[in-house]
Amino acid sequence: MSSENGRGEGGAAGEGAPPEQLALIRESVRQAKAPRAKPRTWRGAALADELPVARVLVDKGVLHLDRYFDYAVPAELAADAQPGVRVRVRFGAGRGRVREGRREGGGLIDGFLVERLAASDYPGPLAALAQVVSPEPVLGPELLNLARSVADRYAGSLADVLQLAVPPRNARAEQRASAAPLPPPGAPEPGSWTRYERGGAFLESLASGGAPRAVWNALPGPGWSGELARAVVATLASGRGALVVVPDGRAAARVDAALTASLGEGRHALLTADAGPEKRYREWLAVRRGSVRAVVGTRAAMFAPVQDLGLVALWDDGDDSHSEQHAPQPHAREVLLLRAAQDKCGFLLGGWSCTVEGAQLVESGWARPLIAPREQVRRSAPLVRTVGDQDLARDEAARAARLPTLAWQSVREGLRHGPVLVQVPRRGYVPRMACAQCRAAARCRHCSGPLEARDEGALWCGWCGREESAWHCPECGSFRLRAQVVGARRTAEELGRAFPAVPVRTSGREQVLDTVPGAPALVVSTPGAEPVAEGGYAAALLLDGWAMLGRPDLRAGEDALRRWIAAAALVRPSEEGGTVVVVAEPTLRPVQALVRWDPVGHAVRELAERAELGFPPVSRMAAVSGTAQALAAFLDAVELPREAELLGPVPLPAATPGSPRRPGAPPPGEEWERALIRVPPGRGAALAAALKSAQAARMARGGEEAVRVRIDPPDIG
Repeated sequence: MSSENGRGEGGAAGEGAPPEQLALIRESVRQAKAPRAKPRTWRGAALADELPVARVLVDKGVLHLDRYFDYAVPAELAADAQPGVRVRVRFGAGRGRVREGRREGGGLIDGFLVERLAASDYPGPLAALAQVVSPEPVLGPELLNLARSVADRYAGSLADVLQLAVPPRNARAEQRASAAPLPPPGAPEPGSWTRYERGGAFLESLASGGAPRAVWNALPGPGWSGELARAVVATLASGRGALVVVPDGRAAARVDAALTASLGEGRHALLTADAGPEKRYREWLAVRRGSVRAVVGTRAAMFAPVQDLGLVALWDDGDDSHSEQHAPQPHAREVLLLRAAQDKCGFLLGGWSCTVEGAQLVESGWARPLIAPREQVRRSAPLVRTVGDQDLARDEAARAARLPTLAWQSVREGLRHGPVLVQVPRRGYVPRMACAQCRAAARCRHCSGPLEARDEGALWCGWCGREESAWHCPECGSFRLRAQVVGARRTAEELGRAFPAVPVRTSGREQVLDTVPGAPALVVSTPGAEPVAEGGYAAALLLDGWAMLGRPDLRAGEDALRRWIAAAALVRPSEEGGTVVVVAEPTLRPVQALVRWDPVGHAVRELAERAELGFPPVSRMAAVSGTAQALAAFLDAVELPREAELLGPVPLPAATPGSPRRPGAPPPGEEWERALIRVPPGRGAALAAALKSAQAARMARGGEEAVRVRIDPPDIG
């Protein structure tokens, strides 16, 4: 630069320039600052005067890099580089790429600045922070500690958990200031909580700053959302925050409406995926900044950074939606239990039914039951009637038609007073076919796979995909077919022909209805998609109960009862003529629990049986799956706790091409095996640490076949 300036002064251009201009040029050169370091490398830049080291969590998401890395803080980034902000760093530079005492090179990746230090315990040269993405602190110490606890419990990486906990950045949302926090509301009246034993005392404890822990068996009807809202208002009245997690957007909308009616606008945030990235991030920032202290949302809201947390509540913890499908696959119930222990706040686990995990919390004494007296339950619940195999065998109409006589009579009577709900366990048209004469399963002549009926009426094999145009029963010779399990659309067609003057609505995967009018109508729905009827349903039919109870799963009975009760809870009380007909064997335990409306007793008995057999949740369990060779190598390398018991390996069912892939299923075309590892209570942390260490070692070596590890798998067969 100085040589160029010299030539400029002594050259021809300098000779012809006016003396005044030359003097101005020389003055500007003397006052020019030293050349700035290039951003993202900061070569030659001075370091921060105070705390020049930044400890960063890099967003790699691999187990062998699940730790913090130290970086130098350039002086020009010192003001913005505060704990909790998003940063970009260069990662992957070798020891040979050091210049002027500072490491350079590597690819740019995102990360979070965890803390600032005066010195690093790393003896070698440090790379510099490349960029502070935003000065907004999004990762507080409470959220960081929670994420670390979740990662350790599920044998995952901290970076993966933070991807679930911190939503993606939206610049426009960050630029908008959040409103000032409103003063706490007054303590609410108990209201409908008086229907429950110790319900009023629960609200009083929350309003006075206590931390009660309860498992709540809600009464049937639509009042659960208002009761949750009262618990939130009581917590806010104590000057603390509250968090409510529900399984889907429809439930979130109901709690949101109840909170708005109780608190007004601006006192709570709604965190759901339907809101869109900008609005969701804006709501999340309002919570992080302390503008609002109440949150209701779906699964991802379990990590919402509510300040001064006083209550965490979860509705319907048995719903599959509460189990995260991204690594490390945490369950919302377990995350909220960790938060309750970490923040020493209240805990409320609610639902119409009761899971075995909820019963265990009560049996252990960690939580208290919130239940209604039996007289109140009988007044609130509908009348439940059953149709078993013996009834079907004696029923001429049931052998020739879709529904037994009792079901038809209940539909006809219910339609005189309002809508009727029909729950079918499958969506679609006709998933499986059978002989109409002897009920033998219809199978493909080429591969013996099950035959299915598509919308156009043609038969197709569910395994090989061949079309079958000339089927006949090999057992009795009949050419007539019937559905083994009829989907929602086919059921709607049959009911529409039987009741031609009554409108038929369907609610399922393609279109889920939120509400339906109180006028007479048939509402055919798959489990979990039942709309709420104005004034309640006059009757409900729960079809093909054997299909739900016959699943090869440890939770089949518990899940069937939960889905039945969720549908029956939408029916009017028996005092108003509400009737539920369930087509299932009446001697089975889940059916008896539905008839008596006793989900808590069912869960307690299930818990006792699992304790005898050593099944979860009494024991802790992990599932490890992969190819036979990879799984064997992993099991040989892992150092399991002394008390661990290995079950298997056993082959996993192959994925059907073109069908939805189940969580944990092998990739299409691959044959995998699965092993279950079981440990007694109190050894779950040791099991997770051993599996995480072995998986990290495999990833560090590289080039080995993938092995999947899942702690507390929801489906163990």
